[in-house]
Amino acid sequence: MDAPVELVQLVDDDGRPLGTAPKASVHTAETPLHLAFSCHVYGPDGRILVTRRALSKATWPGVWSNAFCGHPAPGEPFEEAIRRRGRQELGLELTGIEPVLPDFRYRAVDASGIVENEICPVYCAVATTDPEPVPDEVAEWVWAEPEGFRTAVAAAPYAFSPWLVLQLDALAALGR
Repeated sequence: MDAPVELVQLVDDDGRPLGTAPKASVHTAETPLHLAFSCHVYGPDGRILVTRRALSKATWPGVWSNAFCGHPAPGEPFEEAIRRRGRQELGLELTGIEPVLPDFRYRAVDASGIVENEICPVYCAVATTDPEPVPDEVAEWVWAEPEGFRTAVAAAPYAFSPWLVLQLDALAALGR
């Protein structure tokens, strides 16, 4: 039996739905604007989960990033999508999911020419266990002290996903 086709929600500049498209066909050099989310995960001790993208990823392979990102299915609330993706990608059960940058949006082009073009609200959540990542998604992970993590990103932003760099700047502006 074939796996169901994962759909992303195409949106206009104001975030209004325009339709759907298969995720596998959307991320190209001409990526249309679509809906996504980004999640920063903390442990109960305040450390932040940092993941390194698998080398097999089509975009930004091998770079370090926030815990995980994903796309809500059509009609799926963000919180449900975050819980689903946290389980699928990292084997995490999450609590305390909260929006922190609800209006975050970015466009970035990776070295291969593939474009990310997303309205991408940013959330924070708490995990009470270590991740058990899927190797096709995550090559490595670490729990990092937030200040040391910010220092590392500032010193070598090229080693991190562009959305993470932008999100950390926006979170810092909010005092988070």
